[in-house]
Amino acid sequence: MGVMNDLREFPARLLRATGHSLRGLGAALRHEQAFRQELLVAAAAVPTGLWLGRTGAERALLVGSCLLVLVAELLNSAVEAAVDRIGPERHELAGRAKDLGSAAVLGTIVLAAIVWGLVLLNR
Repeated sequence: MGVMNDLREFPARLLRATGHSLRGLGAALRHEQAFRQELLVAAAAVPTGLWLGRTGAERALLVGSCLLVLVAELLNSAVEAAVDRIGPERHELAGRAKDLGSAAVLGTIVLAAIVWGLVLLNR
């Protein structure tokens, strides 16, 4: 009986989850300057990656590395929002959480640069 209920509820749950996701993207566009900047880069890089990639794998690496930066930025913004919600006072753990999120974004940017460099150098 549980599986059947899950299957019946799936469309409504999917619709709700999509709504939450779209609200999150809207919030990132409204409130996160870094996300807007990275989105502008991705708007140029994704079509360029599709054009420059010779194989499906190359295209996936070029485009995927750009999208991964956006995903990391969304997660970093979520961490920052949660930490800021707790309070404005400085705390070592709050600072560490924000720094770790920022480091994750930097790591994906470095990864994207390496991927693009290796794919383009292989020409």
